[in-house]
Amino acid sequence: MTAPHPLDRPVWSMLTGRQAHLAEGDERAVRIDRGYGIFGAAADTGAEAQAALAALVPGHGEIWIVEGAPWPVPPGTYEVKRAVLAQMVAGGAPPSPPEDDVAILPLGDGDAAEMAALADHARPGPWGPTTHRYGPFFGIRENGRLLAMAGQRMLMPGMAEVSGVSTWADCRGRGYARMLIGHVMREMIACGEQPFLHSYADNTGALALYETLGFRVRREVHMLAIAK
Repeated sequence: MTAPHPLDRPVWSMLTGRQAHLAEGDERAVRIDRGYGIFGAAADTGAEAQAALAALVPGHGEIWIVEGAPWPVPPGTYEVKRAVLAQMVAGGAPPSPPEDDVAILPLGDGDAAEMAALADHARPGPWGPTTHRYGPFFGIRENGRLLAMAGQRMLMPGMAEVSGVSTWADCRGRGYARMLIGHVMREMIACGEQPFLHSYADNTGALALYETLGFRVRREVHMLAIAK
């Protein structure tokens, strides 16, 4: 019998694998450190695991579950929303650096407030006060202002997720997202990581951009947001 691929259960895989140091919970259910975000997962759909996952939901806030198949709502919680995501994996050589003379700069704790403001504006996905510490993040600045950013989130065996891709609305159309994603991909590949990402399946513009960068849809996965 073939073992399931880690990407079939991405949140469970990250929080019981390479990023277990960020996990709260036990062998029945886990959630990510609340400073990093709101992802969580149960070992299975059995009553004990579902109850353990429900216990990890904060009194005020949500947990987002991402699974290969639609997930049932744990008892004691209610469904906030569901969405279908396209899970994409990059293959082949990374895109070449842009010819434009645009400086791509590393971002860190000193940039956290600007990164959070940009994430709140662009809504690239769940963002918490320490989300920027997931892994390397990079940005483009002009006259000191952070215009766009992209970085890394989930880690799987030999794989890393491109995430946090954000651009201020008045700076879109300049190719910053393409430049930053390409840079993040090259950094990952240089470290022996295969890039992957998740995007809302109905975001056709984003999917088209990712395809030009070498990403191909692996499968659809299902997101369920729950609250108490």
